[in-house]
Amino acid sequence: MKTIRLTAAQALVRYLANQQGEQGERFLAGCWAIFGHGNVAGLGEALQAAGDDFPTWRGHNEQSMAHAAIAFAKASRRRRAMAVTTSIGPGATNMVTAAALAHVNRLPVLFLPGDVFANRAPDPVLQQIEDFADGTVSANDCFRPVSRYFDRITRPEQLLAALPRAMATLTDPAACGPVTLALCQDVQAEAFDWPESFFAPKAWRARRPRPDPAELAAAAEAVRSARAPLIIAGGGVLYSGACDALRDFAETHQVPVAETQAGKSSLPWDHPLNLGAIGVTGSSAANAVAERADLVIGVGTRFQDFTTGSWALFKNPDRRILALNIQPFDSAKHNALPLVCDARAGLEELSAALGPHKAAAPDPALKAGWLAAVEAATAAPQGNALPTDAQVIGAVQRSVDEDAIVVCAAGGLPGELHKLWKASRPLGYHVEYGYSCMGYEIAGGLGVKMALPEREVVVMVGDGSYMMMNSELATSVMLGQKIIVVVLDNRGFACINRLQIGTGGESFNNLLDTARHEVPSQIDFAAHAAAMGAISEKVDSIAELEAAMGRARAAERSCVIVIDTDPMPSTEAGGHWWDVAVPEVSPREQVRKAREDYERQRRSQRPAD
Repeated sequence: MKTIRLTAAQALVRYLANQQGEQGERFLAGCWAIFGHGNVAGLGEALQAAGDDFPTWRGHNEQSMAHAAIAFAKASRRRRAMAVTTSIGPGATNMVTAAALAHVNRLPVLFLPGDVFANRAPDPVLQQIEDFADGTVSANDCFRPVSRYFDRITRPEQLLAALPRAMATLTDPAACGPVTLALCQDVQAEAFDWPESFFAPKAWRARRPRPDPAELAAAAEAVRSARAPLIIAGGGVLYSGACDALRDFAETHQVPVAETQAGKSSLPWDHPLNLGAIGVTGSSAANAVAERADLVIGVGTRFQDFTTGSWALFKNPDRRILALNIQPFDSAKHNALPLVCDARAGLEELSAALGPHKAAAPDPALKAGWLAAVEAATAAPQGNALPTDAQVIGAVQRSVDEDAIVVCAAGGLPGELHKLWKASRPLGYHVEYGYSCMGYEIAGGLGVKMALPEREVVVMVGDGSYMMMNSELATSVMLGQKIIVVVLDNRGFACINRLQIGTGGESFNNLLDTARHEVPSQIDFAAHAAAMGAISEKVDSIAELEAAMGRARAAERSCVIVIDTDPMPSTEAGGHWWDVAVPEVSPREQVRKAREDYERQRRSQRPAD
């Protein structure tokens, strides 16, 4: 057996550089890195030597560069991913939030945090967390509950087993999620005689498991016997590349489709059978059909509470759930009829089993009525009043072409976008709403642009999320990865302020002007963005916003457009109740009334049958 002597870090980088995707491309596009004493001498040396064979990008914040990596994987339909490395201590724990985001959204990312010394000679090393009762614990144990696979590398040769396991997890459609390999800093620099065969190029192909015949037969019978079926398209449709299969199934069997946040753009917005968004932030058309549906066919969805209206949306007493999902955990939720398989394969085989069967066509007036409501909500305002989020969305939509990708994550914008954005192409809607992580937006936009450089990327972000994490705007300029950022300044956390008031509370600690302060907040977002190298401007109207969008599209580097918006309105059309617990006892009459409404709504919940 031929061997080659390398450090553990050198071996890790060489191995990762030789792992390929289905088309022969490098599966891991490269590594985001912020170096410190826990990774600079070991992994840093190995990454520098690799050069363009395994590129390294420098971020400004550990969490946000991990967000960029995760967005890259999402925009790549999980067919490619990125690695992220930090030192030990705060650099590592800064990534835990990003790991949770990837875990919730079932997205691949490889975390490579530095760790303590395996030999324990200098204990406690700088930034080391010490557990008084367990000498094996380090800060990186925080990654355990938010990793699909976790390993601490205390000997170089452990990589011979750990790296293939890591790759298997990253590329498995059912087990996909974050992988953490905590790298003891002394071990990174230790040498070992590695088998040369370990570094041979290897292609990883995403499995497409076919449905079990008995489950398929039961699913087909359920569809045949349903009088009012509804498909809910989740992110699994996009990750599987099943958009054409979904369209063919819907058209062949005349079954209407609604979309989750992750599944939006599975069908073009103007397809007659696409009723739009589902659930709490859903369209009136989709939710009306969902209320009457006797068979809800989930395709690649986790059935999150925003999708199901906290399980109060589906009101038909005879309703059943058919869960087509590659992950058995999701397929078994809420006493569903399971169909465990790849989304594309499952839709194709279920369609074949149904033959010419057609369901009753949905009432076209439902969709027409909803699109009229969308036009009204997104039209330019009359007069000089501050615009709503919906009106800004309309202006941005009118300013871009059908290939554009909108990116968002948290606050009121995801709900408005889910309802109102018209996605014409797959992946044209990129909203992280599994973890709904404030601060994902700008870093996510960078990752999307790196994955799909030929498409225009527009990030829509509120002032609250912008303030929470904006530093990768500078990285987008530095890397020449142009994005357009539209900052909607409503002076605070307006979405949660509306929820606070809606549950009977008084506006408190959410809007800047009513929060405790000595000096009123006056943040110049355009000047701040310009200081990071972006082209920036503030506009005062929807007409000015549309003109600025034209200038931004023509520019060669990242642009930021700031507009003041009204913090109070949201689109009244569509939507559904969401379970947010209201206090049973309160001196406020508004809270007591909200509690009465809450108890009434809860009676509609049907978590399982």
